[in-house]
Parts: sequence; structure tokens; C-alpha cells
Amino acid sequence: MQLDLLVSRFQERDEKAFETLYDMYSNSMHGVIYNIVRDRDIAEEVMQDVFIKAWHNADSYSAKKGRFFTWLINIARYAAIDKTRSKAFKNSKKNLQAEFFVDILENQDNLNSQTDAIGIQKFVKKLAKKCIEVIELLYFKGYTQKEASETLDMPVGTIKTRNRNCIKELRTMLDVN
Repeated sequence: MQLDLLVSRFQERDEKAFETLYDMYSNSMHGVIYNIVRDRDIAEEVMQDVFIKAWHNADSYSAKKGRFFTWLINIARYAAIDKTRSKAFKNSKKNLQAEFFVDILENQDNLNSQTDAIGIQKFVKKLAKKCIEVIELLYFKGYTQKEASETLDMPVGTIKTRNRNCIKELRTMLDVN
């Protein structure tokens, strides 16, 4: 089925369209969410919440503003970031076991197979190192622009400009409007 028709049916509250879109995008979304929350169970929970939120707010999606996947992944990123900022999440991470930190150290490649389910990894790797750093922090690790600015020790304005230029370069590679 064509994506536009599928999204239209999703907006009309067609459960079959919901299931199809879930099957299409759940792996990619889980990968992005997991890279932010670093907990498989929490990532699964957030992903379920994101699909429910998308279902309830389907009318707010407009193809004129961007692709459906982009709309969905932005909901996922913000939900994951909100989760990490919640008091319950912070309290649950206070007494972490050493295995959690070992896992983080062993999995520094954030462009992993789950995140790459849409095939973006090969394009991101073609970008300049400065672009890879910014995109990885903002989109794969869920940093805010301010946090990326502090991490990379550069002004927020530079982060914003670099992000805009790098995304533009990615779009050119993908030939997406």
C-alpha cells in the first residue's frame, strides 16, 4: 500500500493502517529511543506511548510540513528526552549496577542496526566529521542544542548553523525535499 494512503487511513483511525505503520517504523523508533534512555524496557514503554500519542494526535500531521516518519521520530525523540528528565527515571538510575556502565562503554556506536533500520547510517557516515558529531548528539543521543554546545565546546549558534547545514547536506544526498 502506498504510504500516503496508509497515513491518510491512519488519520481516519483505521486500526489496520495503525498496525502496518507500527510494523514499518517500530524498529527504527525503538533504536532511537533506546539510544536516549539506554534501557530496553523503558524504550519499549516509551515507544508504545509514542504510537498512542501519534494515534490521538494524527490530525496534527501534515504532509506539507514534512514526511510522516520525521513527524513520528520527532515525537519519539521528545518523549524519550522527557522520560530521561523525569524524576522517576532519574531516581531509578541512582543505584545502577556496573553492567549498565559497561554496556554504555561497549556500545558507543550509536548508529547501530536498530537506529539504521531506515538505511540512514551509510549517508551519515559520508558527512564530514563535524556533521557526524552534531547529528549523533542531537538526533541519536537526544542532546539539546545547549547540551551539544557544551559537549563540543562551541557556541549554540554554531551548533544550530552546523545542524541546519548538515541536515541540508543529508537531504541533498537522499534527494528528499
